[in-house]
Amino acid sequence: MTEQQHPMVPPNILLNNWEDDWFNERENVDVLLTQAYQAGADAELEATLAEVSFLNSQALSDLVRARRRPKPSSLKEQALKEMDKLDEQWEILPIELDSLDVIRKALEALP
Repeated sequence: MTEQQHPMVPPNILLNNWEDDWFNERENVDVLLTQAYQAGADAELEATLAEVSFLNSQALSDLVRARRRPKPSSLKEQALKEMDKLDEQWEILPIELDSLDVIRKALEALP
């Protein structure tokens, strides 16, 4: 039985970097495995988008990439979500609604 190489193999430079980080103890194995996992997932996403490139739709590619690799919420967005939770629970919290409004307006004013 012959062994076939999997089509998704990291480039040698990346393998060498991970190997150096491991042997020189610059990185923990968990970090290296996470980096490898993410690199594989990113390569798979790009390969998939290349396969559907015949559609010639940059908008579709951008949409798929955005949905599959969402950017983490900013601190402002996280704070506003927490404000929404507080807003829903205001009746059981000893916080004045006016205070919540002031905090929300301050958060929304941030860039």
